Amino acid sequence: MNASAALLAADPSKVAVLLNANAKRVCSRVHRALSHVVPEDDLFLSRSTLEARTIARTVVDRRYRTVFTGGGDGTFVSFVTEILSYLGGADHMPRIGVLKLGTGNALAGMVGATSGQGILDDVLRARAGEVPCVKRIDLIEAGGRATPFAGVGLDAAVLNDYGVVKRRLGDGPFKRLTSGAPGYAIAATTRTLPRYLVNRKNPEIEVVNGRGLATLLGPDGEPIREFMPGEILYRGPAQMCAASTVPFYGFNFKMFPFAGLVPGKMQLRVTNVAPMTILTHLDSIWKGRFRHPKVFDFQVEEFTVRSDEKLPLQVGGDAEGYGDEIRFGLTPRRVELVDYSMLN
Repeated sequence: MNASAALLAADPSKVAVLLNANAKRVCSRVHRALSHVVPEDDLFLSRSTLEARTIARTVVDRRYRTVFTGGGDGTFVSFVTEILSYLGGADHMPRIGVLKLGTGNALAGMVGATSGQGILDDVLRARAGEVPCVKRIDLIEAGGRATPFAGVGLDAAVLNDYGVVKRRLGDGPFKRLTSGAPGYAIAATTRTLPRYLVNRKNPEIEVVNGRGLATLLGPDGEPIREFMPGEILYRGPAQMCAASTVPFYGFNFKMFPFAGLVPGKMQLRVTNVAPMTILTHLDSIWKGRFRHPKVFDFQVEEFTVRSDEKLPLQVGGDAEGYGDEIRFGLTPRRVELVDYSMLN
């Protein structure tokens, strides 16, 4: 038995906690609180992509059974991308826990992660081997990152505008208003929506199926039509083109009601709905009940979006710039999430 295998056999519930120092809710108080329940050698703090890469390699080499990420969906994406990249074809993949320390907390909400002092209980339960169950999910590879959701269009435009608002106002007297949900609201109402209303024309896109069969879904998620690799799934104006392997975007917003229902598939959603229709149906949209002739849902393995203009891209809730041809495909391996939802 080599040293790594011996370490795993001796302590199968060994837990690492990976914190993103740049996340709004990861402060010295949180770090200090976690240091009381996690040994210093198992508590990691990242301030840059390079540090995240080094930490990911360390936790893989030490063969931790469970790795918690703290800092939101973007932090999950960053660390898991680095872990998957370093693992390659190796067998050992740690279970991933999500601490509720982000803004939208799409994954944290889905797995029943708790906030405040509850984050300590989540870690302590894992260290005691008291994880009730795990949830296996597929991940999407987009822009070189592994993520549960990504897309182009309106949602990504809001995120890009949010970055602009933070850069312009984040160091002044309005700093507190430019972070989190208030910052997104300011970006959407002062930059994104006015621009869409003035232009009154959504970009023309073409969505092409990649490997595997794609299926067009009906209003209740029933299969309607299949598409072969290389066939066009959608061509025309689009407000948003996004995909996910989990139902929620964050803030319990059920954008993808059919995501995660078919292993090895992601839900692709293309929309071209008038802004006023969105405003008058916000409640049903938020709860995942909205159906409309110009909302197109698919189950796919891979697809490519093309446009004659640069489209804003978001990956895991973080703005990733612009592109005119972007591929979305599933990562080769699924991940197991620590799931406490049955306890709540």
